[in-house]
Amino acid sequence: MPSALFVVSEEGYWGEECIEPLTTLTDAGVDIEVATPSGSPPVIDERSVDPEEVGEETAEHVMEVHESDERLNDPSPVAQVDAIDYDAVVFPGGHGTAWDVNQDRDARRLLRDAVAHEDGKALVVCHAVGILAFTRESAGDFLVDGRSVTGFPNEWEEGIVDDNGVMPDGRKLPYWVEDEVIAAGGDWDAELDDDTSVTVDGDLITARGPPSSAEAARTLLEELGVEQPA
Repeated sequence: MPSALFVVSEEGYWGEECIEPLTTLTDAGVDIEVATPSGSPPVIDERSVDPEEVGEETAEHVMEVHESDERLNDPSPVAQVDAIDYDAVVFPGGHGTAWDVNQDRDARRLLRDAVAHEDGKALVVCHAVGILAFTRESAGDFLVDGRSVTGFPNEWEEGIVDDNGVMPDGRKLPYWVEDEVIAAGGDWDAELDDDTSVTVDGDLITARGPPSSAEAARTLLEELGVEQPA
């Protein structure tokens, strides 16, 4: 049975970007474990379970899984897990990743090792793609340098933060994903004319945002060679 480790934010993950891959992979028979930076249960971004923001059906489903899933409610600290023990490592997005997961040395280690070890895969979604701007390979080069990637675009960020870069919850967003990933050498294309955007470059899979979550999960299953439920 294939396995996957989900590395989820304690500062605010976007519901659909975690729950959609989590449930899709589970339904396909993938064995899943969850880790967070400190080992405390992940925190969900309240906007991602607001019916006016995401629709009533999505809000209810996401919150139900968030509250009831034992794996989400009993995570391991990222320092205590190793990518080599899993077939894939998944990094759900959400603005919260900018404050914890993307800045965490052990989360970056997990990403680096997932891509480096034979047959390993990494799926990085939305704002979590910012981790690529801070992750270096063993030789010191940025892992994203020269790789084709997608992620949360500046054009969308402009509609969320105010003129001072402050989020609706009052926190100052420390960086914008697109800017930092390009600066680290990533070949960026968020495919803004398309409904979804998922990019595969070797063992690295990136996805643009919430509407791309389902496609991202299916793509990971294909890359793992897992037959998907009808």
